[in-house]
Amino acid sequence: MIKRKYSVLEVGGGNHPDKRAHVVVDKYVEDNYHRSGALKVLKNQKFIHADGENLPFKDKEFDYVICRHVLEHVEDPVKFVKEQARVAKMGYMETPSLLGEYIAPKESHRWVVQDIDNKLVLYDKAQLNFNAWQDFGQVFLYHLPKTSIGFKILERTHASILTINYEWADDIEILVNPADSYYLNHFIKPWDESICDKFLYKQSYSKEVISTIAAVFDIMKSVTKSKLLKRQA
Repeated sequence: MIKRKYSVLEVGGGNHPDKRAHVVVDKYVEDNYHRSGALKVLKNQKFIHADGENLPFKDKEFDYVICRHVLEHVEDPVKFVKEQARVAKMGYMETPSLLGEYIAPKESHRWVVQDIDNKLVLYDKAQLNFNAWQDFGQVFLYHLPKTSIGFKILERTHASILTINYEWADDIEILVNPADSYYLNHFIKPWDESICDKFLYKQSYSKEVISTIAAVFDIMKSVTKSKLLKRQA
């Protein structure tokens, strides 16, 4: 029996498509308003111009779907995520966290997102009267990742500070503008220690040391690979 090839879809690869994806879908081909650079497709990737809310694929056509920093832009988030659950068996969704959006707010982001009890909870910025007075994106998204080893370690050991990293199987639980104060208070009330423990990954001292060491080795590997590629160029 011939084994079927594992297939990966990326929805909204933009200017930084994931190398694991075999097929990449994007709604905007020439308009860069929703991304930081021109559309890019890697070698051996098939590109399809399509809307993420109406994907041109059969049910469960893909084994896995990747979607990074797109959900916060879309018109209909429920339809958008349900389409991904329809065409793939499982997947990964990444968005700015609530903290991440305050640190690096973008005009193109319509929604603020938080993972609460394994549900993606979204609120329209306009409904929350969301107002971040300053954009520190240049500092936290570009400058520190290039210049600070300490920040590189933080990115690897506490990714949830800036991003939501949501893995799912079969279906995606999502709530949009829920009126329930349980959810709303996470977005509009000051965070106490219990909320910090809930959202910001907490581990024992020994595990913290192990994850820090692993992060340092990962950084060294990444830097070495980058230098080798530059020499070969």
